Amino acid sequence: MGILPGSGTALTCKEITSALGLEEVPAQVEGVRSKANRLVRRGWLVKEPSGRFTLAPGLRGGGS
Repeated sequence: MGILPGSGTALTCKEITSALGLEEVPAQVEGVRSKANRLVRRGWLVKEPSGRFTLAPGLRGGGS
């Protein structure tokens, strides 16, 4: 299972940082936030008004 499962579960950047095994310090969380926002612009993620991220509709998790 990927970090952002296809079940529609939305995660905060802090939760994503933790799931990636990174230290939950502001610099790491902001790095994840920057990358997640980039994936939103590319259409891979959806950012909810609450600031949580989930996979865009039609995409599957799980890698290759």
